[in-house]
Parts: sequence; C-alpha cells; structure tokens
Amino acid sequence: MCGIAGVFSLNPSIHPSRERVKMMTDVMAHRGPDGEGIWSGKMGNVILGHRRLSIIDLSVEAGQPMSSIDHRYHIIFNGEIYNYKELREELEIEGVEFKTASDTEVL
Repeated sequence: MCGIAGVFSLNPSIHPSRERVKMMTDVMAHRGPDGEGIWSGKMGNVILGHRRLSIIDLSVEAGQPMSSIDHRYHIIFNGEIYNYKELREELEIEGVEFKTASDTEVL
C-alpha cells in the first residue's frame, strides 16, 4: 500500500516546507519502496508527497504525484480502482488521451 502526505497553507504568505513533506514520506518508506515524489504548487502553499508501491503500471511515468497532460491538475492516490480498464475505455471513446496504464491517471 502506498503512502501519501501533504501540507496546505490558507495563508498565502506562509509557505510549507518541502523538507517537511520529504521527512513525512521518508517515515512511510516501508509503505512504498518502489518510488517517491514531491510536487509543490506555483504559489507555494500546497505540497504533495507520495511513496509508491508499484502494482498496476510499473513504469516511471505512472509515478506520483501525477499531473494532467496540461499540468492544470495534480493528484496523489492511495487505492485501487477495480474497474479502471472499463472506465478508461469509456474515456478514450470521449477522446481522452492517456500516457500511462495506471488507474491513478484514469481517476
């Protein structure tokens, strides 16, 4: 099972620490030994951290935090979508393009 962490500041003048999120994800290394990632927003008030346990898509491209193709949306996810293949097929019919085979990208 993966591990996720994040910090968010409602005060735009207070910027959370990437180092703090790194410390948080390091503590969860046993939950996600296959990779790690940290993303921070442009304004600096949001930082997301992830420890990865690769199960569905083992590629580096499926690592998290994951960003949408246009980099507008960002996600960290801990779980499994059992019907993600069917959902993916429906989205592809609607014209959605995917760069991985992961259930996170479908979400």
